[in-house]
Amino acid sequence: MFTGIVTNVGEVIAMTPRGELRRLRIACSYDSDGIALGASIACSGVCLTVVAVAREDARTIFEIDAAAETLAVTTVGTWACGTRVNLERALKIGDELGGHIVTGHVDGVARIISRDDFDDMSRFWVEAPRALSRFIAKKGSVALDGVSLTVNDVDGDRFSVLLIPHTLSVTTLGARRAGDALNIEVDLMARYAARLSEAR
Repeated sequence: MFTGIVTNVGEVIAMTPRGELRRLRIACSYDSDGIALGASIACSGVCLTVVAVAREDARTIFEIDAAAETLAVTTVGTWACGTRVNLERALKIGDELGGHIVTGHVDGVARIISRDDFDDMSRFWVEAPRALSRFIAKKGSVALDGVSLTVNDVDGDRFSVLLIPHTLSVTTLGARRAGDALNIEVDLMARYAARLSEAR
């Protein structure tokens, strides 16, 4: 479980095919002593399991395996050496819930339609997959590449979010442009509310 508050930006430094799996090595500035084998780390919103961890020079390197399903339904399949990824460690009991409840189970891939920069902020208009758009509501929450954001407006399958200067500077979203793909996870409560409504 996560909150959508990014705590580090890592970099993919190696990718190795292993049958239907792909082993990724990601460099970051987390303390290697604090990462246990089997720990969950959200990588641009995708919950992945640490299978190896080491300290190399001044960087911590952790390794994860991405399965065929992950490669097919998220942006992980497009990552290459040099790709920067938002990182968040799993929530611990007693941690501050600063964003919203995020599972790390990405629902699909959305695409930035436009970006408008003003007053050191940015407004993104994003197009969600049609099957997910019914879970996105004005003033609701959404996670884009693992970043917890508030939905400003909704127009069919498209919605807008406003990114403040802090978010632009400490996540990968500051480098995103129109046409870029983003991992999207809809709000868990919206999904359950829709399911309950269907059951009536």
